[in-house]
Amino acid sequence: MAVATAVALLAALGGTLWLAARRIGGTRAQRLHGGGDSGLMRGKTVLITGANSGLGRATAAELLRLGARVIMGCRDRARAEEAAGQLRRELRQAGDPSPGPDAGGPGELVIKELDLASLRSVRAFCQELLQEEPRLDVLINNAGIFQCPYMKTEDGFEMQFGVNHLGHFLLTNLLLGLLKSSAPSRIVVVSSKLYKYGDINFEDLNSEQNYNKSFCYSRSKLANILFTRELARRLEGTNVTVNVLHPGIVRTNLGRYVHIPLLAKPLFNLVSWAFFKSPLEGAQTSIYLASSPEIEGVSGKYFGDCKEEELLPKAMDESVARKLWDISEVMVGILK
Repeated sequence: MAVATAVALLAALGGTLWLAARRIGGTRAQRLHGGGDSGLMRGKTVLITGANSGLGRATAAELLRLGARVIMGCRDRARAEEAAGQLRRELRQAGDPSPGPDAGGPGELVIKELDLASLRSVRAFCQELLQEEPRLDVLINNAGIFQCPYMKTEDGFEMQFGVNHLGHFLLTNLLLGLLKSSAPSRIVVVSSKLYKYGDINFEDLNSEQNYNKSFCYSRSKLANILFTRELARRLEGTNVTVNVLHPGIVRTNLGRYVHIPLLAKPLFNLVSWAFFKSPLEGAQTSIYLASSPEIEGVSGKYFGDCKEEELLPKAMDESVARKLWDISEVMVGILK
């Protein structure tokens, strides 16, 4: 048994090293594909939710490098300040000047508090942003919570549905006027391949009758796609586009609520390093949809690895999408 285990571990290690060598070249190619030339986003303002870690931080770093003015919408201001400091140091180490309005350097970095588990916070955030920002070119709905124990938002919604869908639903609706006046502008929604395992149960959207943390996450990600498609329909003719993506399996802190036995953690870490995407790799499709001239005018589509992908029929159900929109408007207080 011990010999077999040792052989299996050595095989895993060898495979890991081989994959690592392949990933180095792959990461470089993906970054060139999604990144574009420095200055591509010069003069554009981008809002990214959950920008202090994981995919959001990687997206912010790359768009900053491309010259964008990046607004980090984060729940924890201290963590956001720490992340912003790291981003500035990384840019300096890469030979770029400090972020700012200088036409020859990277874009400007702005931090604002935003708690998507609180509709009050979302409204206050939007009110401040609308007062201070003359334009908004790109909104990236990136923040999310993954398979948490049953808990509720400040407003009494199941946490995953409340943060992943309802918080972003209200945020987007309150900023639509600014996005329209800044057109051509873009909205980018981060979903997940796990939407395939979710369903929209209108009789129990708050999961009070039954709660399964995996299913509820999938439901929230399906809601992201339905929201995107219905919003695209409503935005036709405005020159504001909205697209949705899945980033793949990425090494981030999104899985902080997922329990892994202590003895299995070393092997899990090895496997995740070998097979999961890095945050920068995972962020490539977000960066692509936010900045690439290739998708100018494209709206209502689902992307993965910077390519359009097909959706399951349940994610394209127009009647469900419209009903979800109508109910969401009432839940967040847009309609009484």
